[in-house]
Amino acid sequence: MKYTRLILLPLFIIIFCKCSLHPDCNKMLKNLQMKLASGSFMEMKALSDSIKSSCRLDSELMRKADSLVEIANRIAIDFSVPEDQEMKQVEKRMGVFSPDMEKIWENKGWLECRSINGRKMYFKRAASNLLLLKKFYDQKNAWTNELANDPNMIFRRNHTEEVIKESASGNNPVIPVNMKITYTITVEPDALPDGELIRCWIPIPKENHLRQKKFELLNTSPSKYTIAPDSVVHRSIYMEETAKKGVPAVFQVSYRYQSNAQHFDMNAIKPLPYDKNSMNYKKYTSEQPPQICFTDNVKHLADSLTGKEDDPATVVRKIYIWFKENIVWTGALEYSIMSNIPEYVYHNKRGDCGMQTFLFMSMLRYKGIPVRWQSGWMVPPGDNNLHDWSEVYYEGTGWIPVDISYDLQQSEQPVIKEFYLSGLDSYRLIVNDDISGQFYPPKKYMRSEPFDFQRGEVESSSKNLYFDKWDYDMKIEYSGNK
Repeated sequence: MKYTRLILLPLFIIIFCKCSLHPDCNKMLKNLQMKLASGSFMEMKALSDSIKSSCRLDSELMRKADSLVEIANRIAIDFSVPEDQEMKQVEKRMGVFSPDMEKIWENKGWLECRSINGRKMYFKRAASNLLLLKKFYDQKNAWTNELANDPNMIFRRNHTEEVIKESASGNNPVIPVNMKITYTITVEPDALPDGELIRCWIPIPKENHLRQKKFELLNTSPSKYTIAPDSVVHRSIYMEETAKKGVPAVFQVSYRYQSNAQHFDMNAIKPLPYDKNSMNYKKYTSEQPPQICFTDNVKHLADSLTGKEDDPATVVRKIYIWFKENIVWTGALEYSIMSNIPEYVYHNKRGDCGMQTFLFMSMLRYKGIPVRWQSGWMVPPGDNNLHDWSEVYYEGTGWIPVDISYDLQQSEQPVIKEFYLSGLDSYRLIVNDDISGQFYPPKKYMRSEPFDFQRGEVESSSKNLYFDKWDYDMKIEYSGNK
């Protein structure tokens, strides 16, 4: 029986010291890494305690040991469904199936599982992902028709048709939508000892984008806060609270802002030659390991799709269309337990919006086309969710939004069908314009999400609080256009 291959540890965790104050410290740390790779999580705590006892003067080594144990905890949360429960979930979605079918799905990697402490455990979204994969590969025509008649897709298509009409005279932002957001993070009661300080970062809108305007902070709780400047990668509002025994800690912020759509006519884009000596070009055609990287597979795939084509707009379209025909959206593992997301998407031909964006950006940067990350939320009525996309730079035109995970729309008109190849709708919340940035004020402990920032981040004076210790909620009120 084939288990999903264990995803290697993030590179920032497994960089070892060249030396240690104790001769066996590095050996113990490597052993700890091996226990993580084999899924022997129960043995890791005792080994980590031994490291802390023997190597207590080596603070960097102890930090790495703690990080490895934290990664094990995060993997166990993602892979938390025993086989008997998983099969019940699959049967509920798929109907009665045979053991042979289960083996086929697992061998294809469609049912994601791994061995943890000697027991076969399934990814908590494995059953729902299996249904998406079967629809994409086995029922594609029916699924296409299903999507075409989905109310959310109809709303999106009608909206983007209006955006195209309003953009006919130029590329300026159009169709403003005014929203009031109330965002709440609730930390579980007794997640921390009574009296311990809780530090919380909540996402808020960037103000340095033409598509996003009129940010107005309305209220916060607690009342004391610090707003990050627009110059930082991740825009946040920071607050503190003291843990109280038996009582949840609640952080809440309310604000207004205006979001605009933007669309560029791809046929009108005539890119000039890039200035390859500019800082802009060098920055946005470079790798950002581990998640924007030029592996052999990334390079081979990009070259096989584009050949000797050197027109940036044509290269982007070819790669975009390949994604639409070959990569299916599925629910993702937490990014902090994945060492190389582009390789995961390449091998498994699936991934969520951010995973697809990492591969897309890696391919474009390798081909010498500047592209930058952008993310936050998609916020259409009744369908708000975390979301990632990108912007591609064309010399002579500027930055153009591209949403690689939004599907080709059902339309006979190419400009509507390929809207998200060169446009975005009005229902976005831009929080981040890069990955893995420093927080303001700085975060002390390992982040729950090491690359992106959408749900928030919480830590205490002694440790990070992972997603299982708190919940987030976003409420949106739409106030019409102005």
